Amino acid sequence: MNWLIYHIASGSAFFTGIALTISALALALLPQRLANRFSTLLYLIGVILIAISGTPLPYWYYGLAALVSLAWLAVADREKRKRLTVRLSVACAIVWLVGVGMELPFHFQAKLEPTSHRTVTIFGDSVTAGYGENEAETWPNLLAKAHAIEIRDHSHMGATAASALRLVRKNEIAPGVIIIEIGGNDLLGSTQTADFARDLDALLGELASPERQLVMFELPLPPFKNEWGQAQRRLAKRHGVHLIPKRVFMRVLTADSATLDSIHLSQRGQDLMQENVWNVLKPAFD
Repeated sequence: MNWLIYHIASGSAFFTGIALTISALALALLPQRLANRFSTLLYLIGVILIAISGTPLPYWYYGLAALVSLAWLAVADREKRKRLTVRLSVACAIVWLVGVGMELPFHFQAKLEPTSHRTVTIFGDSVTAGYGENEAETWPNLLAKAHAIEIRDHSHMGATAASALRLVRKNEIAPGVIIIEIGGNDLLGSTQTADFARDLDALLGELASPERQLVMFELPLPPFKNEWGQAQRRLAKRHGVHLIPKRVFMRVLTADSATLDSIHLSQRGQDLMQENVWNVLKPAFD
């Protein structure tokens, strides 16, 4: 089951869904009626995968894709409309491939610039700070020991964008690299999307500085919560923040024995998180 959770929450299901829809478009052009009917089923499965992948592309894009898809589905199994089917198949393929081009850059990690400041400041929630009575050594501590860098960890249980903003305003933030692992409590709690966007905008605005490089974990999104990811991506671009692809986070959460309750990290999870975060930080300190 972990592989399925990873596939959906990491956003990989978006690309699988598009692959299925394009395969369905090709099948619909075959002369056999059975192939035509199977293509409709395949297309619908592909669209469902795209919908539940939580891929936060703009709503105008999804509106356009839905419009073209509905038109294709209306004529795909009608032999008298083959010419129209071909045209709509081409239109659908173009729309979905545009989506691939829009989404693919967010699945690659931007490379940090080398820095002379060997300080990493972290703002995170209980995924970073640890959970309850769990005695696991946290990944920030492991990072400091393994790579001889100064860690300033401001993480705490229940942290939100608003609480992280208050911490930033109360503390002097050092130059170097800033890691932001914030948003899960906002997303799963009672925070409204507009409030999250406002607080995150203020938080990133306070942290942004020529002497700092900001990296932020992209939120793995439940189905139909795209507006959270849209806000995060929009604000990351505005403030020059490097987004850590959500597949990095999900790779840890779905690893065997990595969590206590599917979210909070065991010692194995903390070890894996340290390794993955170091892969992000390495260009800055090596």
